[in-house]
Amino acid sequence: MTVAIIDYGMGNVRSVARALEHVGAMKVLITDNLAELREADRLVFPGQGAIASCFSHIRDHGLAEELGNLLRSKPVLGICLGLQALFDFSEEDGGVAGLGLIPGRVERFPAGMIDGGERAKIPQMGWNRVTQHSAHPLWHGIPDAAWFYFVHSYYASAADDNNRSGICQYGDVEFTAAAARENIFAVQFHPEKSHRDGLQLLRNFLSWDGT
Repeated sequence: MTVAIIDYGMGNVRSVARALEHVGAMKVLITDNLAELREADRLVFPGQGAIASCFSHIRDHGLAEELGNLLRSKPVLGICLGLQALFDFSEEDGGVAGLGLIPGRVERFPAGMIDGGERAKIPQMGWNRVTQHSAHPLWHGIPDAAWFYFVHSYYASAADDNNRSGICQYGDVEFTAAAARENIFAVQFHPEKSHRDGLQLLRNFLSWDGT
């Protein structure tokens, strides 16, 4: 089995690759080669940074025309910016259209909101609990309200409650921490930085058939 991490120049993809190898992936490719991406058994769509730069890098790597088809074709795990790019629209960078694979929007945390009696820091950077909103094979062996590691200033809001697989509260905002639709499962947090439960999620991804 081959897991291909889509390499479009954004994010620390090597840490994701090492985590996948640690949990048993036999072959992990970091690639922007379309033939290799098509042949892989599973895809990881990672990313960090700003959404406009994300799509600019995707175009620069020659992936723009085929990316949507690739992400519909096999089990996919989106991580951080890889989750946000799957939605219809993001407010970031003056407003950017997303891939539209998961209905909903990405919005910025409001300035001045309170979290735990203090002004919430933006970006949210650190650990937060994720409530499992709906059952999914990628939650297997992970307790409800487990802690995961986040770094983000923008959050996703799924339009369809059926696509909200995990939810999280930060300040006044309840947001989609994990989204699921058909062959796609995507998370706002970083499983590769989330210790035991993050590694369990990656292990579950390796055995998931996309249904």
